[in-house]
This record gives sequence, C-alpha cells and structure tokens, in this order.
Amino acid sequence: MVMATMVSEPACPTRMVHEVASSFSSKWHSSLGKKKPHVQLLQRSFGIKACNSSMANNKDIYNQVGLFSLKRKIEDAVLRAETFTSTALEIEEATRIKQEEMVRDFDMWDDPAKFSDILVKLANSAKVVDSLKDMKYKVEEAKLINQLAEMNAIDYGLYKQAYEASLDVSDILDQYEISKLLNGPFDMAGACLVIKASPNDIHSKLWAEQLLSMYLRWAKRQGYEGRIVDKCPFKNGGINSATIEFEFECAYGYLSGEKGAHHLIRDSSNESSQLEASSATVDVIPMFFENACDHEIDSEDLVISSPSIQGENKRQTDLSVCIQHLPTGISVQSSGERSRFANKMKALNRLKAKLLVTAREQGVASIKSIQKDNIVNPWQEETRRYVFHPYKLVHDVKTGIQMPDLNYVLDGNIGTLIAAHINSRAMS
Repeated sequence: MVMATMVSEPACPTRMVHEVASSFSSKWHSSLGKKKPHVQLLQRSFGIKACNSSMANNKDIYNQVGLFSLKRKIEDAVLRAETFTSTALEIEEATRIKQEEMVRDFDMWDDPAKFSDILVKLANSAKVVDSLKDMKYKVEEAKLINQLAEMNAIDYGLYKQAYEASLDVSDILDQYEISKLLNGPFDMAGACLVIKASPNDIHSKLWAEQLLSMYLRWAKRQGYEGRIVDKCPFKNGGINSATIEFEFECAYGYLSGEKGAHHLIRDSSNESSQLEASSATVDVIPMFFENACDHEIDSEDLVISSPSIQGENKRQTDLSVCIQHLPTGISVQSSGERSRFANKMKALNRLKAKLLVTAREQGVASIKSIQKDNIVNPWQEETRRYVFHPYKLVHDVKTGIQMPDLNYVLDGNIGTLIAAHINSRAMS
C-alpha cells in the first residue's frame, strides 16, 4: 500500500531497541509456558507440515529422525486424527445433508445468484466430507502398517509406508483446522502483500529485501509461488518497496496478520555498543478472485497519476499508475502490468479492496463512512521484532509468540507465527 499523504516518517527506534535488550531474555521462558492449547495444536500441525516437505524427499529419513522418533511421529498423527475425526465427520455430514435439502427445495429461477451460492457451498461441503473420510482410511492404514512392522521385528520399509500415510493424515487435518478458523469475509481471497522500507536508511532497504525473500520462501514451502509484480530496487542494494501477489485460496487469511511494522534489531554499524533497528512495513490487501471486488467509488474522489519509479526503465515509469483516494488519503500503485490501462485497473482493484478492509477494521457500514483520522499508521502498528544481536530471537508482538531460531524464520518457516495470528483472531 502506498499512503503518501498520510504516512509520517517512522519514529526513532532507540527507545524500542533498549526495551528489547532489557525485556526479551526475561520473557522468553515464561511465554513458552503460557500458550493457549489451541495455539499449541495449530503450531504442532504447522510444524508437522514444515517437517514433511524436507523429510519426505530424504532417502535417509530413518538416519535423520531415528526409529523411535519416527514411530512416535506416526503415533502422534494417528492419535491426533482419531481424537478429532469422528466428531468432525458427523458435523460435516449433517451440514452436507442440510445443503442437499436446500438445493432440492430451492427454485433456482427465484434467485439464480443465491442458488449458485448454495451449489458452491454444497460442493465445498462434499469435498470436506470426502477429505475427512480419506483421512479415516489413511489413519487405519498407518495403524495397520505400524502393527505389521512391529510383528516383523521392525521393518524399515513398512515404517516408511506408515510414516507417509501419517503425513497425509496430518496434511488433511491441517487443512481442515485452518478452514474452520478462516471464516472472515475476505479470508478465502488471494493476497497482495506490499513491503516498504524505512526511508533514509540503507540497512532498512536490505532488511526489506530479506522480508521479500522470507515470504516467497514461505509460499514455496506451502507448494505455491509468489509473483513479484512491482519491485523498486535501491541503487546501493536492497529495495525501496516490492509487491507480491499470492494467487491461491486463503492466502489473505493466512497473511493478514503480517500487516504492520517489522523491525530487525542488530548491533550498530559504527562499532558503538548501542543497538540499531532497521524497519520495514508490510501491508496485506485481499486479492479477489473472478473480479469479485465490484464496489463503486466516485471518480471525483480519485486522483490518478503516473509517478516516477527509481531504478526502473522509462517504459515502466510511463506505464505506472498511482491512485489516491482523497477522502481517506489512501494511495495504491501498480507498475507491473504490460499497459497503463491494466495497471490502472489493478491499482483500482487494490484500492477498493484496501478501502473495504479499512471500513471493516473501523466497524463502519460503507467506504464513505471511513474516518480518515482513525486510519492506523502502519509504522505505529508493530507486528514483529527479529533480534540479530546480542542474541537471535524472533518476537511476535501481537501474539507474544517467541522463536529462538532467527535464520529458520527468515528461511520462510513462519507457519507457527501465522497459526498464532489465525488463532488469536478466532478467539477474539
């Protein structure tokens, strides 16, 4: 998001840095013991999924985790599924039957749009039921193979089959759990993620590029690709800004908690003992599928311009479009499309989506009711601190979650943090 008329320069992070240095070590152990049970459940499920991608392709899997650890993972996946599946399947079957009755009783000619919506919901329910049934079969398969392995005095080949079946069980359960929590009005949409570096700080430009890499790696770990559609490199390295589009279902639901300021805490570049912070903001905008964002905005409220883009060629500068919404001061920009008209339409859709999200955040009924003074400055909405020095630690400010392996997180392993955000929204 570009908010040129309403975003002030970020405040000096000196006070924040000293707070980090004095408070992180005391909070680390205590916070780990205070996680909500459902947070732990989601974190465990994301952890299993992250483990899957790296281990499933490893020919020496048993040397990696050991036979006892492998057996324990199989048993944990089976127990988790058995505890959950029967009740979930009963609920979903009842939902599907109810929706089938609605289809039979509804006259599509009365309201074709509503009838189409009912059919979509029925199809989704049927897929959920089929997935849960498939999970039950996988659970029984894993249990049976596990028993055969023990009877054969530990057969590594059989354990491999049982483990692969348990991975399928975990994946299905992960997807089901998240689908039940992602129930916001925009959660099923794709996501447009905008990263902006703090101005007048070369280290922040490099930090913004690290964040860009982190989100691209996260998407790849989920089996998807993030598409960089706008990128403004800094002449001395790093980026001023970048926009990524994640064109897969529920991307917005996963990533909406990433919105806000992300600070990298590091040692001073001038060899002093004082710590410094490099900062960047992340904004997440729903990217509606099939042009679902059809809300109209008065053309008199819009200022459309072609801003200069540093580091880009003249052709892209000519094609770039920036749209500012005068009543709110919100601005968005697009420069990655092949024509000025396409960039204009892309920017307009982003603006509509951003205004809808802002209206919902303020609890108002329409875009026209948005209060400009109540729009949150992204630099003042702190999301996460990544401590590089004097120790390595990632602290999610919104949820309190802390992770001791900074490099692991920057490598795209943010599933635990995403799960905590999803759970906190569900509990609020």
